[in-house]
Amino acid sequence: MAETIDAAEIIHVKLPDGSVKDVPRGTTALDVARGISPRLADAALAAKADGNLIDLTRPLEQDTELRILTEKDAESLEVYRHSSAHLLAAAVLELFPETKLGHGPATENGFFYDFYRPTPFTREDLEKIEKKMQQLAQQNLPYAREFLPRDQGLERFKGEGDFMKCHFIEQFTKPDEKISIYKTGKFLDFCRGPHLPSTGKIKAFKLLSIAGAYWLGDEKNQQLQRIYGTSFYSKKEMDAYLAAIEEAKKRDHRVLGQQLDLFSIQELAGPGLIFWHPKGGIIRKEMEDWMREEYVARGYSLVYTPHVARRQLWQTSGHEGYYAENMYDVMELDDAEYRMKPMNCPFHILIYKDALKSYRDLPQRYGELGTVYRYERSGVMHGLLRVRGFTQDDAHIFCTPEQIEDEIVGCMDFALAVLKAFGFEKYQAELSTWNPDDKKSFQGTDEQWETANHSLENALKRRNIEFKTIPGEAAFYGPKIDFKLVDAIGRLWQLSTIQFDFTLPQRFDLEYVAEDGTRKQPVMVHRALFGSIERFFGVLIEHYAGAFPVWLSPVQVAMIPIAERHVEYADKVAAQLKAAGVRVHVDGRNEKMNAKIREHAMQKVPFLLVVGDKEAEADRVNVRTRGQEKTEDMAAGDFVEKIKKLIAEKSAGV
Repeated sequence: MAETIDAAEIIHVKLPDGSVKDVPRGTTALDVARGISPRLADAALAAKADGNLIDLTRPLEQDTELRILTEKDAESLEVYRHSSAHLLAAAVLELFPETKLGHGPATENGFFYDFYRPTPFTREDLEKIEKKMQQLAQQNLPYAREFLPRDQGLERFKGEGDFMKCHFIEQFTKPDEKISIYKTGKFLDFCRGPHLPSTGKIKAFKLLSIAGAYWLGDEKNQQLQRIYGTSFYSKKEMDAYLAAIEEAKKRDHRVLGQQLDLFSIQELAGPGLIFWHPKGGIIRKEMEDWMREEYVARGYSLVYTPHVARRQLWQTSGHEGYYAENMYDVMELDDAEYRMKPMNCPFHILIYKDALKSYRDLPQRYGELGTVYRYERSGVMHGLLRVRGFTQDDAHIFCTPEQIEDEIVGCMDFALAVLKAFGFEKYQAELSTWNPDDKKSFQGTDEQWETANHSLENALKRRNIEFKTIPGEAAFYGPKIDFKLVDAIGRLWQLSTIQFDFTLPQRFDLEYVAEDGTRKQPVMVHRALFGSIERFFGVLIEHYAGAFPVWLSPVQVAMIPIAERHVEYADKVAAQLKAAGVRVHVDGRNEKMNAKIREHAMQKVPFLLVVGDKEAEADRVNVRTRGQEKTEDMAAGDFVEKIKKLIAEKSAGV
């Protein structure tokens, strides 16, 4: 006689297609997948129960909405990479059992794990660890989860000397709760999961590098060793990613900046402070000239403000309270205490506030290429991309609530014009909004947030711009639109931002006289499109791999006379080019022609003009265009007209 199951022991599992399966309490997601099809069970990596990520082997104890996750689901990759980090830790413990363990999260492009070990890991060690990871993967070890009383877990990790695990348990669990432990081979970890069913699911991984990291980010604590790696569902995907990394290395703006003599960071002056060399200075001038011309054309007023201000200003703006750790120390002068500016916005507010405005005066658009100073920690600075002194293309708009949507549209049009002018064809737009359930983290009224969110969303829709809404990611003082450009090798860069601000107009008691004669508070928008000159320049270097478009190139033409007797003719052509506004260099050195050609090609000059007897007699030039194998013979005057047109059009080609 068939055994019957108590109805109380049956739970209802609702699947994404709307169907419902009745299964015994304690059934796992993997059991459900097997019941659907063996193929699904084999492809399954994790599951979602009522919206929460879980292990496939976790028992289901109540009625549940269940989704089985495979490689096709974005959430699976995070689980896959977190499990890869555990595989790394298991391999390290097999080879170096004295090692103490930190944590190992998934990252955007892979994973890392922090280890404490007095002896530094070497590149040879990474090879051994990776080989051991492959062996453990082939053993198909389960990621086995168990629960222990908190005290028992602490005692176990203390006995092993794992001070970091003890800290995590004490910090993130309560005294009376059980803690979650995952075991992979000899490796035991305090972890909430979820994980893959077993190590055999991990098909392709690679250890990439070793870096230092202080425990809890405090330089007074032990220095840890952080091993970075990446993992993918297939070797083909991983090989494509590793090839992209190699391409990124070739485009590293720090290396190219030195090779092309564009900028430097001087040890004597200090880290994070950029020295623009003559060639880099020319590119910066072109960037700034373009921006200032656009400011004027789009109805902005150019303003210039000081580099320091009394401490009282930063107290009024709120930076002294919210941002002090990122500001440089107070300077005591004879009349007051001063701070170097980390932002331009309070200065623009003072310009607005200097005289009472009428509604007829609005909008007021103030634009400045203003240099600011922020105290970045030494561990986070990175070439031009993260520095301590930088120049923002900063603008602030003061307008009425009725004008705000049109102003946002204008800012977006401006942002897209920047991308187009500098050769970026693709971008992604994000709308960061507040979390109304966490009002303590945000300033402003419900009405202000609703108006601001509505204005930004409407502006995006008016321009038919696809965007992703990110709840809870707004700044505390207002929502924002971010444009992330996509570079030549597919990387995203956060640069352009359009940001509402509810707080500063209130803090500074900003007003305008409305049409009915009453005093009202204007709406304020922050807007930076380059982000900073330095960061944008770094992205440009990497996007173009140093081969800038003609209009940006510091040297646009190199004249290469074949022999000394041809220098006079080269100078003549160069004079025509200079008269047309072209940046040209005549290489009159007594060197072999091919050596000079190679040198200027390495400097990525767009056009090399070789001239000899034949060219001098016919008033012609032999043109070598960057990136093209064939040379072209043309009249000198025709070439002058050609390059003038390319520069005027700001062509991204050549």
